[in-house]
Amino acid sequence: MNVEQFTSFVQRHSGLIQKVAYAYCRNPTDREDVIQEITMRLWRCRDRYDDRFKETTWIYRIAMNAAISFHRRENRHARGRVSLEDAAITLAAPADESNPDLELLMRCIGDLGALDKALVLLWLDGCDYAAIAEVLGISVSNVGTKLQRVKSKLRAAFDRHQPTSPTEKTHATQ
Repeated sequence: MNVEQFTSFVQRHSGLIQKVAYAYCRNPTDREDVIQEITMRLWRCRDRYDDRFKETTWIYRIAMNAAISFHRRENRHARGRVSLEDAAITLAAPADESNPDLELLMRCIGDLGALDKALVLLWLDGCDYAAIAEVLGISVSNVGTKLQRVKSKLRAAFDRHQPTSPTEKTHATQ
């Protein structure tokens, strides 16, 4: 794959790459760094791609490994310091189209561990259990079990943060 083909390849899959970066980095600057790291890893591994498999499966595997490595490295460096960026989540949608439920869901997903976050990301992207298993290196039955547990965790976290009374709902939307 030459430079031109690679550029086209990355452009075709830029949404997937950005989605993985967003899932692992709340800070926009860190997201850009992760996107660059993913792109570099894809470039270095381009000759090892086996076309018997879907491109997206190969990209997910590389992208998630890069994002998880970056996330772990940043967490080691961030211990003991507080960032204003960590206090707020930045959504890809314009501010005037903000959806409180979506923001809450993204925050709940952001609080998951690396494997659970990857699992949810793949599932939300419409990957079947076999593809998820291949990307994460776990069995198909393990995907189903873990996914049910993660859904329960997310449901509980989401419910904990939802206003319960009409007064709370009014205050939450203001």
